[in-house]
Amino acid sequence: MVNRSSPSSSFFGELRKRELIGFKVRQRPYLGNLSSESGGFTIEHESSPSPPLALSFCKTSGRSHILAVSDEEGYLSFFDTAKSGPFHSSSWDNNAEARLSEWVAHENAIFDISWIKDDTQILTASGDQTIKIWDAERKKCIGVLTGHTGSVKSLSSHSSNSDLFVSGSRDGSFALWDLRCKSGSVNNHGEERILSTSAVKEAHSSSQQKRTRKGKADSKSVTSVLYLKDGISVASAGAVDSVVKFWDTRNLKTSISQASPQIKLNPKKAKTRHGISSLSQDSTGVLLATSCMDNSIYLYDVLHLSKGPSKIFNGSKITSFYVKSAISPDGTHILSGSGDGNAYIWRVNKPGSVPFSLGGHEKEVTAVAWCPSEAGKLASSSDDYMVKVWNLSKESCVSTKSPSTKRRRAIATPRKKCRKLEMEECVSCSKDIVDRSSLMVDPTSPYPARKLEFSTPESVKKRKLEETLIEVGMLKTPEAISNSPSSVLNPPPSLRRTIRDYFSRPS
Repeated sequence: MVNRSSPSSSFFGELRKRELIGFKVRQRPYLGNLSSESGGFTIEHESSPSPPLALSFCKTSGRSHILAVSDEEGYLSFFDTAKSGPFHSSSWDNNAEARLSEWVAHENAIFDISWIKDDTQILTASGDQTIKIWDAERKKCIGVLTGHTGSVKSLSSHSSNSDLFVSGSRDGSFALWDLRCKSGSVNNHGEERILSTSAVKEAHSSSQQKRTRKGKADSKSVTSVLYLKDGISVASAGAVDSVVKFWDTRNLKTSISQASPQIKLNPKKAKTRHGISSLSQDSTGVLLATSCMDNSIYLYDVLHLSKGPSKIFNGSKITSFYVKSAISPDGTHILSGSGDGNAYIWRVNKPGSVPFSLGGHEKEVTAVAWCPSEAGKLASSSDDYMVKVWNLSKESCVSTKSPSTKRRRAIATPRKKCRKLEMEECVSCSKDIVDRSSLMVDPTSPYPARKLEFSTPESVKKRKLEETLIEVGMLKTPEAISNSPSSVLNPPPSLRRTIRDYFSRPS
C-alpha cells in the first residue's frame, strides 16, 4: 500500500502555507556590527601557557557551541564557547568556567584536528608522525594510524563517510585512510594500529631539487589536504610552490588537474617560490580558497580550474605556514589570520574592498575557524596563547550598505478576507465622504446645499444618452410615464400592487 503524504506535508501544501502565512528568511549578519563580547580564554596547563595550533567547532547543531583546541604541548582541550567570559576578565576565571575537559593526546605538538562520527570521535594529527582516534566523551584513544615518516600537518574527513579521511605530512606524502580496515595488531599501549589504504609520495616535491647556500634541500612538505565534496577527489598543496593538485582517489598514479595563480615575478626575485599554508572549501564544494605565502588568498571555482583563480584577496600578512584561512560555510566570507596580530574578513563578492579587521591579539594570528551551525560565529587563535570567540551582531539588514534597513516579507491574503477588507474600506470611505460633505455645508449660506452625486464614466455616458432621448421625445421621464393612460395596465415598478394591497384594511 502506497503511503501518501498529507497535503500539508507535501510540496504544494508547503508552498500554499508559505503564500498564506509567509516563512522565515535567514538573515545574514552585518559585518559593521561585529563585536567580540562573547569572550575568550587562555590556553594554559598547570599555569604554563601553550600556543594553540588548531581549532575546530563541533559539526552537529546540538553541539556547535563546543570548540576543540590543540596546542604545541600535545594537549587536546574542549571549551564551551557559550560560557567563555569577556576578554577583560580574568583568564583563569574564563578557563575554569569554559573548559569542559583536557588531556595529553600526544607527546608532541598537534597540528590539526577533525571531528568525525557525529562529533563522538575526534582525529588528532601530531608531530610524532602519528594520527590518533579519540573517544571524545571518555578521552580514550581507540586507534593509532601509522605510516608517515614526518610530522602530520593536515587532516580532512570525507563529507558523507566518516570512516574515510586524508592526511598530509612533512615527509612529502599524503595518505588515504579507512577506519574499517584494521590491521589486527596493537602497540605497546594496547592501542589498535591502522595502516593507510594508499599513499602518494613526493606529491609536491620540486623538480629542480636545488640546494640553498645553507645546504638544505627545498621543502617538499604537504602543508594542506582537502577531501572534496564529490567524495572521490582530493586536493593537496605544498610548501614548495603555489600549485594546488587534484587527485582521483580511485587512481592515484598522477594528479588529474592542477590550479595555480599566474604570478608575474620580479626578475630579481625569479627564484622566489610561494608555498600554500591552507586549503578550505564552502559547504557546496564549488569554491576553494588557498592561503599563499605571497600574502594573497586565491579563490578558485572547482568547475573552472583552467581559468585560474576567480578572485584574489589581499590585506593579511601570511608570514608563516601556521597562518591559516577559512571560507565560510555559505561561501560569502573569507576569514584569515595574519602576522600583524589581526584577523581579517573579506566579502567574497567584494574582493577589492578593504577587509574588516578583528583586533585584540598581541602576536601572530594563526588558526581560524567558522562555526558550521551558528551563522556569524567564529574563532581565532594566536601565539599570545589566546583563543578568541567572535559573534556577529544579531541585528541584520538586506543591504550591507544600510544596516538600518530591515528585511520584510510580503504575505498574501486569502480571497474572502480581501473582499471583506474591500467592503469595510468602501463603507469607511463613504462615511468619511458624507461626514466631510456635511462639514463643507455652511448653515448661514444663502445658497441651498446640493446633494453630492457619485458616478463612474459609464454611468455618466448613460445619463447623457437618456437626457438626449428625452429631449428628442424617444424616451419619457418617470413623471410622464406615471401620468400616461398605459400606466394603469403597466404601472411603473414603484406603483405596482399585489393582490394583498386590495384586501388590506386601511390603518
